[in-house]
Amino acid sequence: MADPISLPTYGGGRRDWTECKFDPVRPRDTNQMEGRRTEAQTFGTAYWTARYLSKPLLRPEYGLMDAFMMRAGDDGETFLAYDAFRPRPIAHDTGFPLAGTKAGGGAFNGQAVLQSIPDSRTIVVSGLPAAFQLSPGDYVEIRKTVLVRSLHRIMAPATSNGSGVVTLSIKYGLDAIFTTASTVHFEKPSCTMQIDPGSYDGTKSWASRSPSFTATEVFFS
Repeated sequence: MADPISLPTYGGGRRDWTECKFDPVRPRDTNQMEGRRTEAQTFGTAYWTARYLSKPLLRPEYGLMDAFMMRAGDDGETFLAYDAFRPRPIAHDTGFPLAGTKAGGGAFNGQAVLQSIPDSRTIVVSGLPAAFQLSPGDYVEIRKTVLVRSLHRIMAPATSNGSGVVTLSIKYGLDAIFTTASTVHFEKPSCTMQIDPGSYDGTKSWASRSPSFTATEVFFS
């Protein structure tokens, strides 16, 4: 499997996309039982789904979208999907990539260290700037390899201490294949997706030049 490619960009950042739907799916079965009882069972691993609608594209920009679809469209190739409207922690989202200085020295570009995993829904992250703020709903990516990634949302507000360390409560459990050898990412935290077959709509007209498609996360180990 080839490495995943990136979403096309046209120089407008989040304004490249008019709409972005980015939601998790938690496999679950619920039964309404006799005696006014409800029985529910969750199973499998939660996964992400996305829908992207681009801004109206000029003809050269349409060429970039066509190239993206040829590389990630119909043969099972993968791309890196992220929430285009929340590409970094909201407290630090100035419209530009994350930058700064780590508490221990050195440049910070959004990548950090997975220091420990107290339990599947709690991670301790180091290598951050001091007083780095994270808000409920911010995304965090745990990356084992280029293809093997786990995307989560932060459940509670948290701020790194003077040493650049923070404890995060995350939505959905982190699978055991991810260890402290993995890295942590806050700049465009992504998961690996494939475009859903037949979902691409690339209608071209004078009134409508906004391609759209849907995609679903796929797992590698």
